[in-house]
Amino acid sequence: MKENNPSAKNVTLEYPVKGMDFLAAGEASSNIKHTLQLIGFSPEIIRRAAIAAYEAEMNIVIHANEGVLRTVIKPDKIELVAEDTGPGIPDIDLAMKEGYSTAPDHIREMGFGAGMGLPNIKNCADEFIIDSTPGKGTKLRVVIYNQ
Repeated sequence: MKENNPSAKNVTLEYPVKGMDFLAAGEASSNIKHTLQLIGFSPEIIRRAAIAAYEAEMNIVIHANEGVLRTVIKPDKIELVAEDTGPGIPDIDLAMKEGYSTAPDHIREMGFGAGMGLPNIKNCADEFIIDSTPGKGTKLRVVIYNQ
């Protein structure tokens, strides 16, 4: 299998993510990273996808009641979708600013909630789409092309 052109068929991974479940936090993104390594994606593509998946997963854990992290892996791209039922994001532009966080103090004391999640995801993405409805939840779609 060529490193820059994985020849695997489409693979879909889906992981439920529970809010405030810090014991399981990071498992989904770790499994996604491992799968990408097994398929043979380049280290740079794996790095970008792992960062985006981890940040999206942690946003669900920190901010939402529950959600799902779905990944569709194709030879030419990786698509990550994080969907949650949570408070939603009232001001997406503000939430995209580095350092802005709505995480409560007890989350920050654990070392999370620095306000870099969404900016980090966007920096790793070739396509970044976020849709959020206050009081209902957030859907994030990230595409990383295998170039």
